Amino acid sequence: MIKIPLTVVGAELLKEELHRLKTVERPNVIEAIAEARAQGDLSENAEYEAAKERQGFIEGRIQELEGKLSNAQVIDPKLVDSDGRIVFGATVSLEDLESGDAVTYQIVGDDEADLKVGKISISSPIARALIGKYAGDVAEVLAPGGIREYEVLDVKFI
Repeated sequence: MIKIPLTVVGAELLKEELHRLKTVERPNVIEAIAEARAQGDLSENAEYEAAKERQGFIEGRIQELEGKLSNAQVIDPKLVDSDGRIVFGATVSLEDLESGDAVTYQIVGDDEADLKVGKISISSPIARALIGKYAGDVAEVLAPGGIREYEVLDVKFI
């Protein structure tokens, strides 16, 4: 099986979602199905169909999360020893050489990526361009608008 890299925080978020689905969502949808079934004719019962569809979604998500967690390689960024090189879990400060804008990203697993909070996926073009670089290096990223250059200002593991 292919190992899925996750940070400690990302693994905890997936575990919390799995727990919520099993302990809250699943019982709620089972109750909704029972209530809709009690209304009689199932062939024209929209509530029953909606509850069954929701149940399918919940069960599928539970299986997906269980699979990801069983194949997860949980990495604590604070314990990574990379001698200042950018690797999974690194928090990287960059400067766009064209605009001069400074940004900070943490390189995380696909399931925890959220650009709004500065977390980019390990499989994103910018993360792939940064892996292996050191502070002071320039990374070329093939973006939809063309090639962009970023200077690595700082690499931290927090």
